[in-house]
Amino acid sequence: MNDNFSVLIVDDVGTVRNFLHQTLMHLGINIIDEASTASQCLQLCQERNFSIVFLDIELPDGNGKDIIAKLNEISPQTNVVMVSAHSTVENVRDAIDKGAKGFVVKPFSPKKIAAILKKFAPDLQLP
Repeated sequence: MNDNFSVLIVDDVGTVRNFLHQTLMHLGINIIDEASTASQCLQLCQERNFSIVFLDIELPDGNGKDIIAKLNEISPQTNVVMVSAHSTVENVRDAIDKGAKGFVVKPFSPKKIAAILKKFAPDLQLP
């Protein structure tokens, strides 16, 4: 059912990746990859296409907002959703201007993640 839907979680904080991973699994997503750096993220996106990339703004080797343009070049059909603890209007606007399709504020709830999945994949079967 959700077998061709894949998600990449990019965050340098393991607990954030773990929480999002568990949430996605609970929502029935089977294909989930993780990256903790911008370079890992770009490498994974060159190797395969993801339906959604949850991308943290602050990464040890780069700014998530700068990576959006590269991701959109590599894989234009991927929905990039920015994740940040800093939800300033400028941050959100800047991310959207650079090509992000959505924005999630940390700490996020499973309900918020489900809403994003529904937005970008309305035909997904969510519990």
